[in-house]
Parts: sequence; C-alpha cells; structure tokens
Amino acid sequence: MSIVIESAKQRTATPFRHDMVGSFLRPHALKEARIQFQNNEISADVLKKIEDQEIIKLVKKQKSVGLQAVTDGEFRRSWWHLDFMWGLDGVEKANLEKGYPFQGMETRAETARLYGKIGFSYHPFVEHFKFLKNVAGSDVIARQTIPAPAQFLAELQRPENKASTDAFYSSTEDLAADIAKTYKAAILAFYEAGCRSLQLDDCTWGMLCDKNYWESRQQEGVNVSEIAQLYARVNEEAIAGLPDDLIITTHVCRGNYHSTWASSGGYEPVAETLFGIDNIDAYYLEFDTDRAGDFAPLRYLKNQQVVLGLHSSKVGELEDREVIISRIREAAQYVDINHICLSPQCGFASTEEGNLLTEEQQWNKLALIKEIADEIWK
Repeated sequence: MSIVIESAKQRTATPFRHDMVGSFLRPHALKEARIQFQNNEISADVLKKIEDQEIIKLVKKQKSVGLQAVTDGEFRRSWWHLDFMWGLDGVEKANLEKGYPFQGMETRAETARLYGKIGFSYHPFVEHFKFLKNVAGSDVIARQTIPAPAQFLAELQRPENKASTDAFYSSTEDLAADIAKTYKAAILAFYEAGCRSLQLDDCTWGMLCDKNYWESRQQEGVNVSEIAQLYARVNEEAIAGLPDDLIITTHVCRGNYHSTWASSGGYEPVAETLFGIDNIDAYYLEFDTDRAGDFAPLRYLKNQQVVLGLHSSKVGELEDREVIISRIREAAQYVDINHICLSPQCGFASTEEGNLLTEEQQWNKLALIKEIADEIWK
C-alpha cells in the first residue's frame, strides 16, 4: 500500500515529518547515579557530570536515527511535570498519601504545592536548556519540553492541594492570571537562552475526553465545559505576544506511567476548544490505540500541524508499517497531508521509571517512524 503524494513535502521547522515527543528511557548509569545521590553516596556535582555525559550520548543517538529536533530526554528530571513546577517561585515539593491512579498501578505519591504566590525569578531548566543547545550544535533544533499552564493549574486544584492554594489565591481567576504571567516569563527566559521550539505537555485534555471523568465531576457539581474553557484560556494567555520566531507546540496524552494509562476517550468533546487555542503551531496527539477515538475531531484544526502519535511508546513490538500508512491515509481525509507528521504517542519515560521496553526497541521505533515518513513525504 502506498500513500506517496506528489505534493507531499518535507518540513524545515518543528515539528518535522518524523518526530519525537520528548523523554527517553534512562540508561543504567543514570539510574544508578540517581540512587547513589539519593543515598548521599555521591555529590550533586558528580550526578550532574553523569547527567551531562548521558545527555551528550543521547543527542548523538537522536541524530543517528535522523531526528532533526532533539531533547535532553528529560534525563535530569524525575517527573515530566512536577520537576518544572517545583522550580517556580512559591512552589514546593510535597508528599501525599496516594499517588496518581493508573490502570492497575499507582505512581509515587508526590505533588507540587504552594507556600507563597507563584512567580518566576530563576529556573534550573534554563541552564539545562543552554547545555542541550550547546551539545546539539547547529545541525539540529534543541527543543524544550515543559508541562502546560493548564497542567499546573490542575495540580494546584487537586483536593489534596486545595487548602494551600486557597491560602494564597481567593479566586480561580487570580490563580490562572498568575500562572499565565509566570509561564510567559519562564518561556521568555528559555527564548533568551536560545530556545526557538518549546513544547507544552498537557494531560488535562486527555482527562476531559474521559466519560467516567465527566460523570464524576458533574456529580460534584462541576461543569466540565467550563473547565475546558478555563484550561484553554490559561494556556492561551501564557503564550500570547511571544516572539514570532518561537514555535509553540503542545502534546496531549492519556497518561504514560510504566507502560500504563490513566484515561480513555476520543477528542470530540474537547476538539473545538482545544484546537481553537491561539498561537499553537502544532499538536502532538495520542492515536496509538482505540482509546483515543477516530480522526474526525481533526476537522477542527485550523492551519496547525498535527503530529499523529500512531506508534506506541508503551510496548516494544514494532507496528505494522502498512497499518500505520493506512491510518495516515485515513487521517488525511480530515487534514491535508502536508499538515500531518508522525511520532510515538508519548515519550518513552514520562517518569524516571520508564516504560516496559528496551533501549534497542526504543530506537527501532524511531527508525521505523523515519522510514515511513520518508516514504510518504519524499
């Protein structure tokens, strides 16, 4: 089966036709070093040197499989989202009685909690990006990933965090305004460090697609449609008025912890609101299983790129290339072929535990994605 189209074109900016969401499996040397650091067996400086070494190797490997945009694999983080939140002013790490619920599993019980007003004065991630950009060189794009403003808002509004959040913010409007302002300052700091491609990771939309979630929230007297509008607004305000040469993308998923998932449901309930957010250049969307529904909601896309997450980062087995090509053909009924790109549905290690596959399988997945993309977008 062939879908090669004469008008199909390669891209010269992120997202590229074959792409990657962000995180990679942590190598053994890095996992061992983190354990040693936690046990006070090595210093922070020694841990950083090992992180540096492993990131240098990772960037080389990303280049070797043809990725044109590279990340640091989130190697310096424990979580895809909490580490960034902990680095903001007024935010601290806190322990909970229970972790996030996933299918048949529960995460570590940690959260981000307020001890003051939210702000941005300095963030270690900016220095981390400078290192990545230097290592990446001039032949690829260094890309930064951070949790979306809506994700931070959702974390602060968890029942376990309500008291601390309410202690500093008397209204959701004030809270959302400070989050947007803080994020804009952080994004501009990345820009000043040379970042021209920034990705906002956002699981809130995946939850809003889940029928069980709607029903439980509605029973609590919460209007899910209003939540969606709030999440869209805080994201939109955070990225309004940024430099024209800064590409902003967002990644939506339904949970990715140790090869398990958290929510299920197609994009239809949120598509019009989600794809209506101004100044987002591309959406990385989960489509590796039927839990993400069909492609019909893509009709709400405007002029944005959509990166189809048709390959699963949760399993090691390679997808059938003809099935993937068939699904791209199906998506092209709703989106022009030149507005489509291809990637895994999520990172390979949204937390340091990582998914249940090997590093070799991880790289084989990305090689297959490139192979398919090169066939379609010659």
